[in-house]
Amino acid sequence: MTPDPTRRRFNSSERVALYLAADGKCAECGAELQPSWHADHVAPYSAGGPTDVTNGQALCPRCNLTKGPWHMELRDWQEEALGRLLKNNDDFLAVATPGAGKTTFALVAAQKLISRADVEKVVVIVPTSHLRRQWSEAASKLGIQLDWKFTNAQSAVARDFDGVVVTYATVAAQPLLWQHMVAAKRTLVILDEVHHAGEAENLSWGPALRQAFGGAMRRLMLSGTPFRSDRQAIPFVTYDERRKCTPSYNYDYGTALADRTVVRPIAFPALDGNVRWRDAGAIVSTDLADTDETTLINALRSALDPDGQWIGSVLRRADEELSLLREEVPDAGGLIVAADQYKARRYADMLDQITGEKTTLAISDEPEASQHIARFAKGTSKWIVAVQMVSEGVDIPRLAVGVYASRIKTEMFFRQVVGRFVRTRSAEDEITATLFIPSVQPLLKFAQDIERTVDAVLGEQAERARQSGEDGEPRTLELDLVQPIGSSEALHHSTVFGGQSFTQDELNRAKNIAQAVGAPPSMTDAQMARAIRMATGGKLLTTATIPTPVTPEAEQSLTERKSDARRVIKRMVGRLSRMTQQPHPYIHAEMNRLCGEDSIDQATLESLNRRIEMLEKKIRSYS
Repeated sequence: MTPDPTRRRFNSSERVALYLAADGKCAECGAELQPSWHADHVAPYSAGGPTDVTNGQALCPRCNLTKGPWHMELRDWQEEALGRLLKNNDDFLAVATPGAGKTTFALVAAQKLISRADVEKVVVIVPTSHLRRQWSEAASKLGIQLDWKFTNAQSAVARDFDGVVVTYATVAAQPLLWQHMVAAKRTLVILDEVHHAGEAENLSWGPALRQAFGGAMRRLMLSGTPFRSDRQAIPFVTYDERRKCTPSYNYDYGTALADRTVVRPIAFPALDGNVRWRDAGAIVSTDLADTDETTLINALRSALDPDGQWIGSVLRRADEELSLLREEVPDAGGLIVAADQYKARRYADMLDQITGEKTTLAISDEPEASQHIARFAKGTSKWIVAVQMVSEGVDIPRLAVGVYASRIKTEMFFRQVVGRFVRTRSAEDEITATLFIPSVQPLLKFAQDIERTVDAVLGEQAERARQSGEDGEPRTLELDLVQPIGSSEALHHSTVFGGQSFTQDELNRAKNIAQAVGAPPSMTDAQMARAIRMATGGKLLTTATIPTPVTPEAEQSLTERKSDARRVIKRMVGRLSRMTQQPHPYIHAEMNRLCGEDSIDQATLESLNRRIEMLEKKIRSYS
């Protein structure tokens, strides 16, 4: 049978065959394959290689990812956007929510264009120096060597580099040099977070980019917020008749949240308080929630003053939230976005007193600020304080709690900060991020716009979780691989399938190997056993070393259902807690009382579904 050229992924039977052919070991390094192993195309799928066992091999994730982007499993949006980019030579603007993988998408596109001989060199432009090394390291893993220490004084790129990473400021300093460089070789220019460049006469970066890269062979723009707060045009971006940009591909936060594996939900506790200041000899007093355009700046300045009580109480509350979260996620981290470097230092000192541990400080005056950020990203300490160095482009997936203590009130900057907290760590990431904000406009409006998206997806989760069976049986969870809660269909145990009979030993080993090859939970033991027989010509499994599954074998179907119900409940409790200011344990205790149980762990599936209904009603009553 001729393989279907449109099918990219190997099916379960093919994965079994590849695993057995490799004797349970990586075809490259020989390491024992773990359940996360990759089914790899020997001839890349992107180059026309068929999805067939004759063109497949079993690799560990490290060996697969170091081979290059053509052996990577791209996210659906990345693959679709790549297809659009390669169809024509127009300027391409990819707008994607923070954490979606814009860098990976751009580098895969670069490698493809290089392999097709469309371009010879790659120039990446970034807003801050910290991001230069980050881009270079990401590119190196995909076989693209970018010089991140390049300066204008060098004038030319060394022959053993595929290109360079520089800042917008570097280009703006000598645009004619860059005009000459991209004219000398066919060059792909990648403009990361391109919204930083505006084209007004008083702005240097936008006009410089036009002059420097107007003659480049290809231009790829990336942004999570494709607009500027001053509403100025952005170079190489297309606009409609209403002056609204028209992306070549758009992957927004709502779509990513529903996809489950890209971003997590986020909640915004808006904190009010009375603030006072002196103005022309008079004392002005107001609540944050009552501020208007005339009082907002002074009110925020007073609230964020390290010597006042407001910011200290917010830091203590945020640390309490983070401490509770770290009971479930031990390395969860927090970020304070400060208004200036003086306040950042003071906030760090205050957190030192609150937590009893040293707080990481990442400000531009610190000579090793980038190294501080990198160490925090890889470590387990609680807090990092920054001004703008962590506002965008910096990947710290363990960030989960934050305080918006900046005086910047633009939607662009606010969304950039939000992006630091919503990057999910895996499909099993169940937490809801928290960003504490002052209860002032327009921050409340920005937060409410995002909250509406979260509420819509959360409501969809709850509806699916509490659906009734068609036959009127007690409600059970519908398990679906695409659910944002990370659920999956239950394993159905069977001893007969397709007219064949299987011994209990075969079924047990089939179950083990299903775990090893990453078969979908919807595949029964009998289906897997039948697939193994087909792959091995009827022989029993005797050679491959099969990792022991870590999940309990008894009552797997019920266990999976109850696990998914608890995930929904945890997220809904987190949502309700932020709406009512009641601690998580209090809400859980109330649910236990109403359901007549000691804890959620002892609850029946019927009781768990009842809790979902009650929580949903409470959330609606406060919405």
